[in-house]
Amino acid sequence: MFVRKMTPSQSSLFGEIDDLQDLTFIERPIRRSLKTAEEIDKLTVDEDLNDIERAVYLLSSGEDVQRASVIINLPILVRQNPAETFRRVVPKVREVLHVAGADMQLAAAGSFLTVLQDDIVLIQTHTHSILQIVLLNLDHRDTVVSNAWLETLLSAIDALPKDTIRQEILSPLLSKHQLSQSVLARLASCRILGKVVGKFESSIVKKDLLPLIRSLCQDVEYEVRACMCRQLENITRGIGLDHTKVEVLPELVELAQDEASTVRLAAFDTIINLLEMFDSDDRTCVIFPLVKAFCEKCFKGDEAVLASLSFQYGKLCHGLSESFTDEQHLWFLEFYKKLCCLGLQHENGHCESQTYPLELENKYALVRRNCAYNFPAIVLFADPNHFLSELYRTFSSLCHDPEISVRRTAAGGFHEVVKLLGPNVHYIHKELITLLQDDSLEVLDALLNNLQETLELATSRGEGQVNIPDLVPALVAAEQKAASSLHWRVHEKLLQCYSCLPRVISGDQIYFRFFQRMFSIITTNNVLPVQREAVRTLCVFLRYNRKQEQRQEIISKIKQELAQGRSYWNRLRYLDLCEITIDLFSKSYFCKHFLIPALELVSDPVANVRYKLCYMLPKLRSVIKATDKHLLQQLEFCVRKLLCREKDKDVVVTLRKVSLSLLKRGHINKVLVQFCGHERELLDQKKEKEETLLLEMVSNLPILIIL
Repeated sequence: MFVRKMTPSQSSLFGEIDDLQDLTFIERPIRRSLKTAEEIDKLTVDEDLNDIERAVYLLSSGEDVQRASVIINLPILVRQNPAETFRRVVPKVREVLHVAGADMQLAAAGSFLTVLQDDIVLIQTHTHSILQIVLLNLDHRDTVVSNAWLETLLSAIDALPKDTIRQEILSPLLSKHQLSQSVLARLASCRILGKVVGKFESSIVKKDLLPLIRSLCQDVEYEVRACMCRQLENITRGIGLDHTKVEVLPELVELAQDEASTVRLAAFDTIINLLEMFDSDDRTCVIFPLVKAFCEKCFKGDEAVLASLSFQYGKLCHGLSESFTDEQHLWFLEFYKKLCCLGLQHENGHCESQTYPLELENKYALVRRNCAYNFPAIVLFADPNHFLSELYRTFSSLCHDPEISVRRTAAGGFHEVVKLLGPNVHYIHKELITLLQDDSLEVLDALLNNLQETLELATSRGEGQVNIPDLVPALVAAEQKAASSLHWRVHEKLLQCYSCLPRVISGDQIYFRFFQRMFSIITTNNVLPVQREAVRTLCVFLRYNRKQEQRQEIISKIKQELAQGRSYWNRLRYLDLCEITIDLFSKSYFCKHFLIPALELVSDPVANVRYKLCYMLPKLRSVIKATDKHLLQQLEFCVRKLLCREKDKDVVVTLRKVSLSLLKRGHINKVLVQFCGHERELLDQKKEKEETLLLEMVSNLPILIIL
């Protein structure tokens, strides 16, 4: 932080640089960063000064950067020597802040917050001196600085004792005449009241704070009324249920009818957050008429408030639903339907945008998007049993909305609607196909987040599968669209979802429509994560295929196109496939069909393939049973061949590590068997049994195995 005096040689060096007139453009930025001897002399401080003396000196005579450094490090000084710091340094900081710039003010706000939250220095006199500085700077002319000090005060309230808050913060606040204060000061008062109310008993809040709260709720400036309105939630929870009806509800009713839309919106949000605080009579006789009037007024021309209304609508309906009459219930449901179609016209069963100014069109689209977000909640509100008659057309409209953001939101919540409909999920099969075939990849991406759950619920009824018309073509089209785009992560996510298909569609559909496509992706796609996901999906398809002849054909193709493929990329993918099949299949099945082609890659001409094979040797060893001498000899021969012939340095290093691992494995094999071998053996036997049962099943019943 402090610079020592320069040596003569350094001074002469700077003198020579000053004499140079022909500096290149590369050297000029370097020159600007250097300090002259005079500047360095100003920044130099006597090394004999202790920390407190140095801080006082720099605050009195130092440069701005040095003063800022002292202020930033103020918490450290307080911890080291609190008494001297508060006696000598803090008064100097107060003087500096009187003329300091915004950066130094912001630094001071952060430092004082740290000090106030530090238990070591919470002494009454010290707290008083700091709070005086904080409160003094709340009225700073720079709004950013003023807000920073306010945030410091609000954060510090949590750490301050009740008596300190009352004496140092509330007393000055209550003694001031609010209308004589600036708008900024009155806004700060609102937030302070909302923060401190939880610190005091309800009787104190009612007696001392409520008069000021009422005054701010009726302030001449709408910003102040809105700010105070948003604090009423905390205040209500502070005074409890008994006083809420008498003290808070009348203020909320008045604010909800305010001439300023900002205030009405604040009142509406507060009412929704406080619904559980009102009893049934209040909800029916006061809240419902108020909210109804609010909704109608917004719909007629207050588009700015409509966005918040539509976002909160689900929470509003559920908060009031227990108090609704049938007529009120129907009104809220019909109003929701109107919001879902806001800005649209329906012709021949299709939704089309009406012509509006761009800004208004965007607001309407935001309202419909919020409605799509709330749709699962509205299904619950309307009763899923009435979905077809009450909400199907609305849901179809949201899934066909001309705005991508609306369809994307509907797709994101599709699985929730599926769960709510239960046995009536077939009502929305068409919408599922529509979203799978959507022109926008964003919509497909949102649907993919829960597609596995959606497909399993949509195609299951009791113990049998339900066929969804056009599902397979829609899935194929979605994959092709994702593959042709530049968004490979969407493609990868879709392939992950494909792993649920054995539980959704028949084995023949998978075999004839998806197997060849997986091979094509593995051998032609240029994105490694997509290739590997296709390999995993292929293995899952193979694992749950029930026809022996189809299995044999697939395995034969795997060996031909991957294990013996012309491209070394394909051979690497075969080794990826081996890692996956070790986890999916039983040991005997893997050894029978996949182990030998993997060991044959020991002679692969590409070092990367041999390297990966070396890395996998311990895992390959783990699937060979101790009784299978022939395969153990094959593995040993593979290792010896590599040890004798390998020339690639990386492969040799990996091989040596693996060889040691295999040797150690042989020594501790008995111990491993005692601890976990029995459990692994039971799991392997279970896999073998499942494989046998799958091949014996002739009919295409649903597969209930969890992948």
